[in-house]
Amino acid sequence: MIMSRNLFVLLIAGFLVWTACQTQTASMGTVVRPKSDVTWADYDFRIVTYNVENFFDLVDDPNTADDDFLPWGINRWNREKYDTKIKRIFKVIANISSWEYPAVITLTEIENRGVLEDLIASTPLSESDYSIIHEESPDPRGIDVAVLYRRSFFRPIKHEALRITFPTDPSGRTRDVLYVEGLVHQDDTLHFYICHFPSRRGGEAISEPKRVHVASVVRNHIDSILQVKPNAQIIVTGDFNDEPANSSMEVALRAKDKPENMAYGDLYNMMFPMYKRGYGTYKFQTSWNMLDQFAISAALLDSTSAVYTKPSAVAIYQPEWLEVSDDLNPGTKPFRTYSGPNYLGGYSDHFPVYMDLYFRRE
Repeated sequence: MIMSRNLFVLLIAGFLVWTACQTQTASMGTVVRPKSDVTWADYDFRIVTYNVENFFDLVDDPNTADDDFLPWGINRWNREKYDTKIKRIFKVIANISSWEYPAVITLTEIENRGVLEDLIASTPLSESDYSIIHEESPDPRGIDVAVLYRRSFFRPIKHEALRITFPTDPSGRTRDVLYVEGLVHQDDTLHFYICHFPSRRGGEAISEPKRVHVASVVRNHIDSILQVKPNAQIIVTGDFNDEPANSSMEVALRAKDKPENMAYGDLYNMMFPMYKRGYGTYKFQTSWNMLDQFAISAALLDSTSAVYTKPSAVAIYQPEWLEVSDDLNPGTKPFRTYSGPNYLGGYSDHFPVYMDLYFRRE
């Protein structure tokens, strides 16, 4: 009898620990590994961020270093590979939402507007109401950032390409930051910053000042908005080539790890909790790096607002078909398009991430 009582107590204790773990996970964001291709959720407005890994067309741009992704280039980029790339990206877009296509999709590593027009025209996205926001940037390779938005969900007011000039390297060129202001729900205003910070090529420490500088440019632009609209609802997203605890994010951008640690004007980095638990969107050797992120202003955490989000309303989308076994290191890795010059035929070297917004209805 004593043994039975002890077993009962252990079972109850185990259940309580399991429940606590589930609650903690839900409050910190999730890694979505659905058994099917559908993620079910209760939300009003889904935002996806996806580095699509070198989405180049087949046309030689004489003003950029795009030769590797041409039929005669080292990667032997051709029509079949291009069409496969389009199908891969569409599959992610089609499956990442529970009931219809995402309201807003921010993309990094796209060559130009034309590849997005092809993505829409040659897939079932042509039957949707997506439009494109894109500006050509001075990146040497010709890769840019862009936004696909559904006109029935988001109504742009204006957009601007924030040109980056490095004080210590005036001739250095990189991607613009794309700023977009628009209306959602009942004419509520959202401010987006779509970023692709400079890479870590040459070493993390050596390249860090450039990422810090770009973060400072974004931060100054945010401050100019908050001076006029202290409760502005702001979303900074993209591939930052840095993690949440790096100086560019936590210091320069002021994207904090917890809502309670935010001072006036600070942002909350929604990916910080998952980063602390060892998750990431990009794998470098044995380590997962949380490079793709969402940082939001305090106003979006106010559940009394007409438009708001929750700290838990964010996820890394990582179904089995987006990853492959890692032959060199433990575990799995993203199923990418290329590994060096070797064509693998996958999706991207990054996992996409998404966050959800909710609308208050009177």
